[in-house]
Amino acid sequence: MPSSSSSSSSSSSVRRFTMAAISNSLSLKHTLSLGFPQTTSLSRARPSSSSTSVAFRHFRRCYASFANENREYVIVGGGNSAGYAARTFVEHGLADGRLCIVTKEAYAPYERPALTKAYLFPPEKKPARLPGFHTCVGSGGERQTPEWYKQNGVEMLYEDPVENIDIEKQTLATNSGKILKYGSLIIATGCTASRFPEKIGGNLQGVHYIRDVADADVLVSSLKNAKKVVVVGGGYIGMEIAAAAVGWNLDTTIIFPEDHLLQRLFTPSLARRYEELYQKNGVKILKGASIKNLEAGSDGHVASVKLGDGSIVEADTVIIGIGAKPAVSPFEKVGLNTDVGGIQVDGQFRTSIPGIFAIGDVAAFPLKIYNRTARVEHVDHARRSAQHCVKALLSAQTDTYDYLPYFYSRVFEYEGSQRKVWWQFFGDNVGETVEIGNFDPKIATFWIESGKLKGVLLESGSPEEFQLLPKLARSQPPVDKAKLQNATSVEEALDIAQSGILAS
Repeated sequence: MPSSSSSSSSSSSVRRFTMAAISNSLSLKHTLSLGFPQTTSLSRARPSSSSTSVAFRHFRRCYASFANENREYVIVGGGNSAGYAARTFVEHGLADGRLCIVTKEAYAPYERPALTKAYLFPPEKKPARLPGFHTCVGSGGERQTPEWYKQNGVEMLYEDPVENIDIEKQTLATNSGKILKYGSLIIATGCTASRFPEKIGGNLQGVHYIRDVADADVLVSSLKNAKKVVVVGGGYIGMEIAAAAVGWNLDTTIIFPEDHLLQRLFTPSLARRYEELYQKNGVKILKGASIKNLEAGSDGHVASVKLGDGSIVEADTVIIGIGAKPAVSPFEKVGLNTDVGGIQVDGQFRTSIPGIFAIGDVAAFPLKIYNRTARVEHVDHARRSAQHCVKALLSAQTDTYDYLPYFYSRVFEYEGSQRKVWWQFFGDNVGETVEIGNFDPKIATFWIESGKLKGVLLESGSPEEFQLLPKLARSQPPVDKAKLQNATSVEEALDIAQSGILAS
């Protein structure tokens, strides 16, 4: 505690001044008819550089005395968004002694996509392990190990999730009983894996969900002794996990209720190509199948999957990959979007509560390019939303977040694989489709609506071709569908699409 009542009063005054200088004081009103928050230019009182410097220095002297109470900036969540946000604070010189990250995980932020890709490879195929994929190596940045946070003065509270928020008092209560008072709060809680109900076997031994390193470690241990694996779900997670299981030479089956793999994005024709690839790798595919329940053996361990038609698929390891839900608890009172889920924010990731922001998977934000509200569960958005939010918080930036949807996946990348697969998609998958190529060696799918290119997916492209995709999707050039259909190669099709940019 401060040594005297006068110093305590002075410290409190400085803290109030500092908080006032950095807090977002703009009240937002949501317009339900459009699904967007009302956005207004953000204005802040900017004290002179000398006064700001004095205030921050004084605040940092007080910091140790109030280590269990006051923080200028708090990030809740330990995923990619938190890591990239921390880096942006550091780049602005506003992290040392001022930033606290509260996470339920035992690890510093890391590139989560590695968990369903390289982390699950068998030991002889060079699996990914920490610290190899800490944020921000996924985008070519510096590896932010736990030491990086210490060196930059970022306080990390590990394995201590936030249990409650008091908006009026601007305090957070953690599981361990800590009370944190924040000046500005960034919610970066991401998502939690959707689970099967306990009554149909969702919690049996040998049934796995994967969202963090601890989940992945348990699954790897299970795969070491597995013989028959069932992957439930035909989306990104299911496809990546099934491909990894092939690396262990396991009897692998994918089960999903849709008509084809990755139905949210792939066309039936494109999905058929991938299904054939998986089948060539020994994966059995049961599509259009419902699951009645997971059945246990006499030892209580999962032994089989019973389908809706009564048939049985034997399994000693089951991985559920049926999607995720935004982790909004305990922040429901901040303001939720009931259409897309998550916490409603504006184009600078401000919630309806002054001084509170939300980024990454949990944020329902205005997707400017398509004039709709969206929630995007992807690492690229996690990175970009974090950077945009912190820049808006720390500077006079008032630009609306202008995100171009981007998705990718990599499978069968381990040593000895007959074919390593990597595809990228940019834009919007609306309208009619044109597919060019035979998948070996490459294939491209173009989405065209009202004569304009809306989205493009490329499998096995060159670096230069992949770099072209976002340019095409953002510019939405006019495209002659008939001319595109007559292209004899992916390269020719991309040239036709690119010529539309030059002509428009």
